[in-house]
Amino acid sequence: MKGRLCVFALVLALGFGSNAFADPISYFALLSGGNEDPPTPSLGTGWALVTIDTIAHTMAIDASFSGLLAGTTAAHIHCCTATPGAGNIGVATQTPSFIGFPLGVTAGVFSNVYDTLDAATYRAGFITANGGTAAGAEAALALGFAEGKAYFNIHTTAHAGGEIRGFLQAVPEPASILLLGVGLVGVVNIARKRIRA
Repeated sequence: MKGRLCVFALVLALGFGSNAFADPISYFALLSGGNEDPPTPSLGTGWALVTIDTIAHTMAIDASFSGLLAGTTAAHIHCCTATPGAGNIGVATQTPSFIGFPLGVTAGVFSNVYDTLDAATYRAGFITANGGTAAGAEAALALGFAEGKAYFNIHTTAHAGGEIRGFLQAVPEPASILLLGVGLVGVVNIARKRIRA
């Protein structure tokens, strides 16, 4: 009976505990010059946390950066590359930059929440390419995040094409990690018992 409960916990962890069924979903990126394509010599670093909620229709963005070679000119999210975690693609979100992003500086922090059903959240061309509506853009961006095809990019006067960037990757939910751990412990215990028998 104990073994069956552990297997049941594993099934829950793998099925119902996955990010595919959760809202909101958070995505994280480490930003560096080495992540640019082609890479830049920048020693600047940073991070971005993007939380998208397709039920509340919001996208929260928090970011921090420092050590850039020159003052910032823009920051936004590009989507959706042909290959997960690689390549270049056009801007999906506000242009030339997120409203309120610190410009003309080499270090800073940023935090804002956007309405994903508001056309002003996206570049006009991204909306046109995704059905002509903000809802279509929201769906395309959410899918791009889920597939690892979106990146956060900070542009500067020294590197107009982008000085530091990072592809956004899903942040595992604590509950999913816990359920998966319990399930895996159960599977290991079952395997040990069978080996001893």
